[in-house]
Amino acid sequence: MKNSPHSFHIPVMGTGFTIDTPLRVARYGISSVISLVDDILIEQMRKFYCEKHGMPYEEITNSSPDARARRITAYLNLVDHLVRHQVESLQASPFEKGSEITRYYEMLPETPLKRAYEEMLATSDPAEKYRRQEMLRLEAVPGSIDVNIMTKVDRDAYLDGKKLPPEFADAMAALRGYANSTLCSSVVFSAGINQRLYTYTATFKDFLPGDNGQLKKKIVLKVSDYRSALVQGKFLAKRGLWVSEYRIESGLNCGGHAFPTDGYLLGPVLEEFKEKRQELIRSLHPIYVEALKTRGWPVQDVDFGARVTVQGGIGTAGENSFLLTYYRVDGTGWATPFLLVPEVTNVDAAHLQKLLNAADGEVYLSDSSPLGIPFWNLRNSASEESRRQKILLDKPGSPCPKRFAAFSTEFTETPTCIASRVYVKLKLEHLAEEDLSPEQRAAAEEGVLGKACICHDLAGSTTLKYNINPGATPAVCPGPNIVNFKKLATLEEMVAHIYGRLSLIANTERPHMFIKELMLYIDYLRNEARRVSLKLSPRSPGYFDNFRKNLVSGIDYYQRLAFEFIEEQRARFLEDLQTLRNQVEHLPLFDHA
Repeated sequence: MKNSPHSFHIPVMGTGFTIDTPLRVARYGISSVISLVDDILIEQMRKFYCEKHGMPYEEITNSSPDARARRITAYLNLVDHLVRHQVESLQASPFEKGSEITRYYEMLPETPLKRAYEEMLATSDPAEKYRRQEMLRLEAVPGSIDVNIMTKVDRDAYLDGKKLPPEFADAMAALRGYANSTLCSSVVFSAGINQRLYTYTATFKDFLPGDNGQLKKKIVLKVSDYRSALVQGKFLAKRGLWVSEYRIESGLNCGGHAFPTDGYLLGPVLEEFKEKRQELIRSLHPIYVEALKTRGWPVQDVDFGARVTVQGGIGTAGENSFLLTYYRVDGTGWATPFLLVPEVTNVDAAHLQKLLNAADGEVYLSDSSPLGIPFWNLRNSASEESRRQKILLDKPGSPCPKRFAAFSTEFTETPTCIASRVYVKLKLEHLAEEDLSPEQRAAAEEGVLGKACICHDLAGSTTLKYNINPGATPAVCPGPNIVNFKKLATLEEMVAHIYGRLSLIANTERPHMFIKELMLYIDYLRNEARRVSLKLSPRSPGYFDNFRKNLVSGIDYYQRLAFEFIEEQRARFLEDLQTLRNQVEHLPLFDHA
């Protein structure tokens, strides 16, 4: 399994936006990530592509044995099969303008492989040109078809009111579906540690070294700080599992669900990884080897490294280059801007226009997610409009068609989703009996009514685009970076933007990604203080004190870092930094806390 020739990947977006992205980009050497949350959508997509390619399709129904895992395996095998055929066709295509193999090489960054392609073009001797072309055909390898499992979405399965064994829970079944597939790629674990899921992973041989000492399936951890990487890495190593990549994501400057840290900013987090990367590998390797020995697994030639990549809010080639060179990361993730590349991601026409027109405030960090995790939301999406309309009609809540977030047993013995109509009705009745001030009651009711059916609606753009569900009401979850892009782009244009061959940025006043993240953390802290003042949050004064201290420490770090920037960037960066330092120092947090 050769590494992608590109220095960026396309992370998972929602449940549907990248559900078939590998079929659009993998043959060009670009890696991307499929969400495994929604097996109903996954089955719908398998049917669509089987019919499109004239392949036999036999439905795996909800009542089929081990339906969730089998649906996932079947779809991933289909994607793997189709991409292999795409690559064979690409490698066989002529080196001429507009061909698939020419498209592959023209999009590459400036690397030895790209130079080899340019040297081939400049070669005049026919025999030598042919020889070089044949070599280049073999080097045109696909990007990785990776999958994402959100570890917190691990709903237990029930049959006739009785809970099934743990391996049938959602995350466990998704893992089994991936493990049984033909893919040679990586699973990305996001949202923190899930002990039973991680322990279960060790039961599949594809995650253990093969006869050649290599891993057929690799583990990627999405983390927001070094401590999380170390804790999860040790847990996995003790079970004979190696983390092949630590994917660092900004706690707030991202799309979809956000996992805010206690004020630890991305720059200092990256600095710690830069300093301790080898220490991390050295500390985990002996634990890993000992675990393999204990299991009786061959350990010869087991000497893996670990990639470190970063994603969240990257918007310019300059930022991308700085992350690669200064922090020495192995790659970057670009998500939100690809929502405006129709040939890569699934966004229906109406919501593409809404994204193009989005202004500050229309993409906001919401309480919409029934998982209780902050969630970036498009304020005027069809999902949000439908949610508000149901409230006006006095029918709040969702019928909960998919139940992937059904975790609450506050009012019912069988878990329900807190965005469901059943739960919302019971919760509002309960609040009516609580001794609350008018302001507290309004805030509490707003929190209940604000939950949206995202596990269904995040598939909406895909099911609309493919006419699977013409009545879908899509939810869209871009990061705040979307407001800086104002035109649809082709794949070539977005790749050129990433590598600095052109710029798609429309907002010339866009703050640096580090500044934007700091702004988001200040807003987040203000909101947490407000929640404490309304007695809707148990945050202590110590939490706010520590949070502010971490922000100030991050600002001090950025002031030193600014001298690594080119001069024209430095002045603006330092000016913005001083403005935000003043805001942090004068936040009236303890009046609330």
